[in-house]
Amino acid sequence: MTAEPPTRTTPSGAVASTRSDTDEVRVSMNAAPGESGGSASARRCRLNPRAHPHSHGHARGPQRQPTPEPRPSDSGEQDSGDPGASLSELRCLFRWLQKSLPFLVILSAKLVIQHALGLAVGVGLVTTFFHVNKSIQMQVFLQGRHEKLHCVWLLLLLVSSTLLLYYTFLPQSLYNCLVFLSPTIEPLGFWEVLWAVGITNFILKFLFMGIKCLLLLLPTLLVNHQTQGRWLLLSEELAQTYQAVAPAPLWFRYLVTYQEADGAPALTVGVLLALLYLVLKLLGLYGQWTSLIKAARIFLKNERAGLAATRSQCAESGDICPICQGEYREPQALVCQHVFCDECIALWCNREKSCPLCRTVITDKVHKWRDGATSPHLQIY
Repeated sequence: MTAEPPTRTTPSGAVASTRSDTDEVRVSMNAAPGESGGSASARRCRLNPRAHPHSHGHARGPQRQPTPEPRPSDSGEQDSGDPGASLSELRCLFRWLQKSLPFLVILSAKLVIQHALGLAVGVGLVTTFFHVNKSIQMQVFLQGRHEKLHCVWLLLLLVSSTLLLYYTFLPQSLYNCLVFLSPTIEPLGFWEVLWAVGITNFILKFLFMGIKCLLLLLPTLLVNHQTQGRWLLLSEELAQTYQAVAPAPLWFRYLVTYQEADGAPALTVGVLLALLYLVLKLLGLYGQWTSLIKAARIFLKNERAGLAATRSQCAESGDICPICQGEYREPQALVCQHVFCDECIALWCNREKSCPLCRTVITDKVHKWRDGATSPHLQIY
C-alpha cells in the first residue's frame, strides 16, 4: 500500500498535487464562477510567452519597438476642420455685427444730424443735375417743336440753385474756386478740399447747362439744328476742360501745406507730391485738349452726314423720310444712296455711326454731346 503524496491547497482555491517519481506538478483550477474570466485570461498569459516580451528580454536580446502608425482619423479631422473654422469665424462676425447694430444705428444718426446740411446739399445737387440734363436732351430732340417756356424754367432753376448754394455757404467763399482761387476755409484739410472741389464741379455743370438752355431759346432763323448741335458739342467740351483745370489749385495747395513742427522734410515731401500731381494733371489735360481741338474743327467745318439729294433720288425713295415718315426737309443722300431729312440724320448721327437702313458706316466718330447731354462724371482731382 503506497502512501499518497501530500496535497497542497493554494489561496485561490487551486489544489496542487505532486508525484515524487515523475517530478510532475499538476494544478487543478477550482475557481468560483465569478472568477472564471480572470483565471482564463491569466492562463492565456502564462501559455503565451510573447504577450510579455519584457519578461524574457534578457535572454533574447534587445527588441525593436513597433512604430506607431498614423491614425487615418487625424488627417480627416484636419481636412474637415478648415471649413468648420471658417464657418465659426463667420458666425462670430455675424454675432458681433448683430450685437453692434444698435450702436451703429446710433452713430449713423449722429453723423446724419451733424452733416444734415451737407447731405441735403448733395442730394439736391444730384437731383437737379439729372432732371435738367434729361430735360435739355428732350428739348434738343424736339428741335423746332421744343417748349421755350420749359427752357426758361430750367434756366431759372439752375440760376436759383447756384445763388442759393453760394449764399448758404457765403463765409466759405466757394465762388473763389471758379476763378482758380482758394476759398476762405481754415484749416484747408482733406475733407474741406473734397467739399470745395465737389461743389465747384456741380456749379460748373450748372453754368454750361444754362448756356445750353440759352442756345435753345434762340430763334431757329439764327441757329438751325446743325449750328445748334455744333454749339452744344463745343460748349460741352469747353465745360469738361474747365472742370479738369478748376480743382488743380486746391489740391496743389493741400499737398504743399505742412505743419511747422514737421520741419523741412515735410515740406520736401509735400513739394514732391505736388509735382507728381502736376505731371499727372498735365497728362490728363493733354487728352482733354486733343478732344477740344477735334470739337473746334467740327465746329468750324460744319460737317454733314451726306450731300444734298436730287429730286430723282427723293422720288426713288418715295418722297418720305424713313425716320420721321414725313416729307423730306432739306434731304441728304448718304454714301449708301439712302435719303433722309437733314435734321433727322443729324439727330441719328449724334448716337450712331452707321446708316439707319443698311448699317453702312457714314462717320468715323459719334459726337454724342450734340444732343445736349452733359457728362455726369464728377471731376474730383
